[in-house]
Amino acid sequence: MVVVMKPTARQADIEKLVKEFEGQGLQVGITNGVDCTILGLVGDTTAVDLNKITTNEQVERVMRVSEPYKRANRKFHPEDTVVKVGSAAIGGGSFSVIAGPCSVESKDQITAVARDVKASGAAMLRGGAFKPRTSPYSFQGMGTPGLDLLLEAKAETGLPIVTELMSEKYCQLFEDKVDVIQIGARNMQNFDLLKEVGKLSKPVLLKRGLSNSYEEWIMSAEYIMSEGNENVILCERGVRTFETFTRNTLDVSAIPAVKRMSHLPVIVDPSHAAGMYWMVEPLALAAVAAGADGLIIEVHNDPQNAKCDGQQSLTPEKFDALMAKIRALLELTGRTLAQ
Repeated sequence: MVVVMKPTARQADIEKLVKEFEGQGLQVGITNGVDCTILGLVGDTTAVDLNKITTNEQVERVMRVSEPYKRANRKFHPEDTVVKVGSAAIGGGSFSVIAGPCSVESKDQITAVARDVKASGAAMLRGGAFKPRTSPYSFQGMGTPGLDLLLEAKAETGLPIVTELMSEKYCQLFEDKVDVIQIGARNMQNFDLLKEVGKLSKPVLLKRGLSNSYEEWIMSAEYIMSEGNENVILCERGVRTFETFTRNTLDVSAIPAVKRMSHLPVIVDPSHAAGMYWMVEPLALAAVAAGADGLIIEVHNDPQNAKCDGQQSLTPEKFDALMAKIRALLELTGRTLAQ
C-alpha cells in the first residue's frame, strides 16, 4: 500500500501517521519527493482502515500495490534511484561505464587494462577474482589473490572495483575490499546469498538470470532491499532463447519495461549477451538509445590469450572507439557520462 501525503503535510503529522502504521505491525518506507512525501507500507495491510486514512486531511491519496515487490516498486519511489560509487553515479540521467577483463590473470594485465579503460572514460573497473564456470575444468579465477590485484589496480588508477561474489563465506571480505558487489546470473535466485548481501553496505549489481522474468528479477532485488541495502543496480545480460547464433539474446525491451516497473537503475552487459566481440558495439549503442543507465563491458589487452571470454572482449583500442560513440549518443539524449 502507498500513502501519498499532501505537499502541505507537516512533519509532525507524517511522523504521527507512521507511528500508527508501525503500531499495526507494518514496516514503513518514507520517500521524500520534490512535491510530496510518500509512505510505502510493507506487511499485511488487509486490516488497514482505508476510510480512516483517506479522511485524514494531510493525505492526498491511497493506492494498493498488487505487485509482490514493494521496496523496488516505482509506486513506492516515483523518482529514479541514483546509486553513487565514489565520484561516479548510476541513474537519474548519469550514465556510467564499467569496464575490464572477464577475469584477473596477473598484476600487469589488470593494471594495464585499468589504465586504458580509465583513459577512455570508464568510471569503474570490472574483473573476476572468483569465476563461476560451466565446466569444473575451466579457469575458476585467482580467488583472494585476484582481489588483491584489483585493489592494486584501484590504488594506481583510482577506479572503484566491481567483482562477483559467489559465496556467503566471502561477504565480509567483499564488504571490506570491494566497491560494488556483483551477483551473477547463476546466483540471481540464490536467496540465502541475496539476504546476506542485503545486510552489507556496498552497492549490489544484480544480473538477470538466464531464463527469468522481469518480476522474478525485481523480486530478487527485493530480497536484497528487504534486509536494508537499497543500493541495487539491475543488469540485463541477455537471456536464453531458441537462438544459438549468439551466446544469449539481449532483451533490449527489458530496459524501458523494468524502468517503468521499478525505480532502480538498469545497466546492460552487451559482452555476455553477444558472446562475440564484433557485436558488442551495436548492442551497447542500442542499450544507450533504449535508455539504459550504464554498461558493463569486457576489455582485455590480449583477447586471443585470455583465460576467460576472450572471444567477447574488446581490445583497449576498440573500447576507446566505442566510448567516443557512446559520448555522442548520450549528448543527443541529454545525459552525462560519469567519470
